[in-house]
Amino acid sequence: MKLVVLLLFVALCGMAYGRPDDGKYTTKYDNIDLDEILKNDRLLRAYVDCLKGTKKCTNDGEELKKVLPEAIDNDCAKCNDTQKNGARKVIRYLIKNKRDWWNELEVIYDPTGKYKKKYEEEAKKEGLEV
Repeated sequence: MKLVVLLLFVALCGMAYGRPDDGKYTTKYDNIDLDEILKNDRLLRAYVDCLKGTKKCTNDGEELKKVLPEAIDNDCAKCNDTQKNGARKVIRYLIKNKRDWWNELEVIYDPTGKYKKKYEEEAKKEGLEV
């Protein structure tokens, strides 16, 4: 998936650590309750600020910032279906409910709009508003 499918799911679920045995991201965080995070503005904002580089990150946040560009660029090739579905949920929430926060991240992780355009095309195919 594109930036929109990956960006904040990776942040929220801490999949920054690759599994060297199969080249996929760890499944350690696949059972995380994304709804609880999305309902908690303080926690959600902390991840956004970490990714923006404006606040101190946790250790997993630092690792995330290292791997995120690769994950975005390779269409989340190392993600499993649970991770991709979680990413869609988070992204849709941010775009619909926290658009300003989403825009802040887009400026950093998609400055040319390359991934945004791909996402918009996918969203239209799914009948979603962007």
